[in-house]
Amino acid sequence: MTASTKPVILPEPGRKDNILITSALPYVNNVPHLGNIIGSTLSADVFSRYSKLRNRPTLYICGTDEYGTATETRALEAGVTPQALCDEFHVKHKAIYDWFEIGFDHFGRTTTPEQTKIVQDCFLKLHKAGFLEERITTQPYCEKHEAFLADRFVEGTCPKPACGYEDARGDQCDKCGNLLDPFELINPKCKVDGASPVPRETAHIFIRLDKLQSDVQKWFEKSSKEGHWSSNGIAITKSWIDRGLEGRSITRDMKWGVPVPLPGYEKKVIYVWFDACFGYPSITATYTDQWEKWWKNPDEVKLYQFMGKDNVPFHTVIFPSSLIGAEAGVWTMLHCISTSEYLNYENTKFSKSRGVGVFGDGAKDTGISPSVWRYYLLSNRPESGDTQFEWSGFAAANNNELLANLGNFVNRVIKFVNAKLDGTVPEFSASYTDETFDFPSWIASINTLLAEYNKELEAVHLRAALKKLMEISSQGNLLLQYRLDNTNLASAPERTKTVIGLALNLASLLASISSPYMPGTGEAIVRQLNTELASIPDTWDAEVIKPGHKLGKAEYLFTRIDDKKVAEWRDKFGGTQATRAAEEAAKKKKQEDRERDKARKAARKAAKKAAEEVPHTAATEEIKTLPIREKSQVLEK
Repeated sequence: MTASTKPVILPEPGRKDNILITSALPYVNNVPHLGNIIGSTLSADVFSRYSKLRNRPTLYICGTDEYGTATETRALEAGVTPQALCDEFHVKHKAIYDWFEIGFDHFGRTTTPEQTKIVQDCFLKLHKAGFLEERITTQPYCEKHEAFLADRFVEGTCPKPACGYEDARGDQCDKCGNLLDPFELINPKCKVDGASPVPRETAHIFIRLDKLQSDVQKWFEKSSKEGHWSSNGIAITKSWIDRGLEGRSITRDMKWGVPVPLPGYEKKVIYVWFDACFGYPSITATYTDQWEKWWKNPDEVKLYQFMGKDNVPFHTVIFPSSLIGAEAGVWTMLHCISTSEYLNYENTKFSKSRGVGVFGDGAKDTGISPSVWRYYLLSNRPESGDTQFEWSGFAAANNNELLANLGNFVNRVIKFVNAKLDGTVPEFSASYTDETFDFPSWIASINTLLAEYNKELEAVHLRAALKKLMEISSQGNLLLQYRLDNTNLASAPERTKTVIGLALNLASLLASISSPYMPGTGEAIVRQLNTELASIPDTWDAEVIKPGHKLGKAEYLFTRIDDKKVAEWRDKFGGTQATRAAEEAAKKKKQEDRERDKARKAARKAAKKAAEEVPHTAATEEIKTLPIREKSQVLEK
């Protein structure tokens, strides 16, 4: 059973470069902000598109992470079932990613029978192998709404001396990154109702990460070296291993989740942080019943995973431990992890709970194309340290880089050929030489930059490769400078036609290498060239587009962003989403009150005028004594 009518993508037997890509599953109960998008889904999309244009069998899987206390509680607050909430937000997530032109091969969800089957199967195999054990634990319990609290639903001040963050969660502090125990928090409060939780005993299942440490450490040392993991991914994983792994609870007292397949645990579920990573194979299983060809094929498939740094331990310690403990040597294990730091917003932090910054649906409202958003986010990707989203930088990236460089080059040459050569590629040869310009050296420079572009992307250095793309485009502008105009066409026709032929072929290359970053832009370029998007080569062929080929119509790839728009956006998105929503609600109420007052005044005026026009009789005496609304009704009669 497949998720679409397109041919199912499967690894090709005998190849060692079958590529399986996942991005961290976005949690379902909120709209993703720009930091979420660049940290996982967008970055993974670039590598997926690149890998496909390198002609590798490539599958990109993602979906919404839907189980857990956060969903259960949010549904309770909204007065709907958890499933209904998940259904609603799954659609919202998909719509945002579609607008950003993120090309998942399948975007699924974790609330499926396939998820239950795969999670329970691994759980039971771990249990049989002796890596699970029951422990009596003390959990935070809210007496106010009579429920055990998941760690993340206890909030308070971080206990770490160098931190003291006042909005730390019971499982992790977002400021210092340390994992926490809810009872470590200073002044802990229930997130649902603000009550102080009390300790209460309950039985739970723990995974013995301590018994798996040696195997996980050996795997980590090998995989991180061969897969060239990002430095922050290595550092975070190493810190966990160096501290020594400990047993961690993988069940919870709640209803919304995968049932624990053990007697006596009928009222408990497998906790979401153990469950969620199995969403990758289970979502693949909803895409194809041959999912094991991807997920149980370690010799022929390389797994690349993209995420923010806060998700690293789950993917480099806990998930691998589960797979090794359940079926060592069977599962396709992580080859390369690409981890981003935080993207901040105008010198503050994005926050789902407080709504600070630009969210996915807000980007669309600006009217700026997805290509520009993708370019700015990727050129500003927080790869080795935190970066800032700034509206002035956003406009500058569009005006000074995309418009002035890439857009100018493509538009200039296609527009000239359409105007002066009837849209037809002239006769030219890439072997042409001229004393006024070193064409062979220029072609060699393009190939040098192309090799560097490929090398950077193979290493998943997305920002560095994007810079090489723009350097190649700059070489195109250098070629056209002082050589493409009516005078040159008349006085040096052979050289000018060579410039045109090389430039058009460079535009074709730019379409291909820009497509992973800006798929809409790549499509626009080949539409103007009247060609198909070509694979990304090792060496550029400067004569793919032949003389006599008819071009399409010239069009602008980008348009200038005015400074007034920057000020408008900064003002619009400067506060929190919640504040803006309150302001909009207050504005709407004020308008409604104004309209009601206006209607009342009009009614009074109409009643007064009607009363003056009616002869003075007993009936009108009666009207004068009625309230305004009743007067109007009598007069209408």
